Amino acid sequence: MRIWIDEGARVPPYEQLRAQLRLMVSSGQLKPRERLPPIRTLAAELGLAPGTVARAYRELEWEGIVEGRGRAGTFVVDEPPVAFSVVERQLADAAESYAEQAEELGVDQPSAMMALEAAFASRANPRSR
Repeated sequence: MRIWIDEGARVPPYEQLRAQLRLMVSSGQLKPRERLPPIRTLAAELGLAPGTVARAYRELEWEGIVEGRGRAGTFVVDEPPVAFSVVERQLADAAESYAEQAEELGVDQPSAMMALEAAFASRANPRSR
């Protein structure tokens, strides 16, 4: 599971995590009835507090995307209510392709994200092109 948290972003970490997990469910990367990583495990992997991961999971549960089953864990529901538009699917596919290419080049995730941000910044500022 590829998740990246930008500590310098204005968006809080729990929201970054929630949005990425929602996208993974929408795109089919996380399948119905699939178990999400335990809160403490994912928190350790991402360098987050367990409460941050728990909040993201809780918000996904409120949206009806996942369900907590106590000690059994948190699972994607059988039929997630997440609509996924054609544009969102194409964007998810493009992001996956970019991530694969970055890995093939031996580029780590933070460097790949910085390159992507630089590309967007240059598009926003036509004089820098």
